[in-house]
Amino acid sequence: MSKKDKRVFLICPVRNATPEQVQRMNDYISKLETSGTKVHYPARDTMQDDVTGYWICNDNTQAIREADEVHIFWDPQSTGSLFDLGAAFALKKPLTIVNVEDLVRTEGKSFTNMILRWALASTEDDEKVQKLEKTLWPGTDS
Repeated sequence: MSKKDKRVFLICPVRNATPEQVQRMNDYISKLETSGTKVHYPARDTMQDDVTGYWICNDNTQAIREADEVHIFWDPQSTGSLFDLGAAFALKKPLTIVNVEDLVRTEGKSFTNMILRWALASTEDDEKVQKLEKTLWPGTDS
């Protein structure tokens, strides 16, 4: 599949995204779209005027279903991201972490650790594998 045919859903903070996060996400989206990848960015592409959030979840699930890949700008404070993660996981979508340098492995089970492990299972890119392994298992030459 060429990049022009690739569709990506970006899981990310929307309601409480900081200006810095928005800038970083916009830069990332611009890079992908310039290369021909179609990106579904919820802040832009999902109608956010929803009293209960039901339609946001419904629309995002449909967009995730139609995506070839899911990329995540992980912010553990983003509750909407948790729903989108569950949908993407259930639909067995490959995961790429946009801001892997911001993630810090925790002791024990956590969404951060699960995301790191899922992204590791989703890539065959040696450079990405090394970066993810260093985050998952710091201090080892895994």
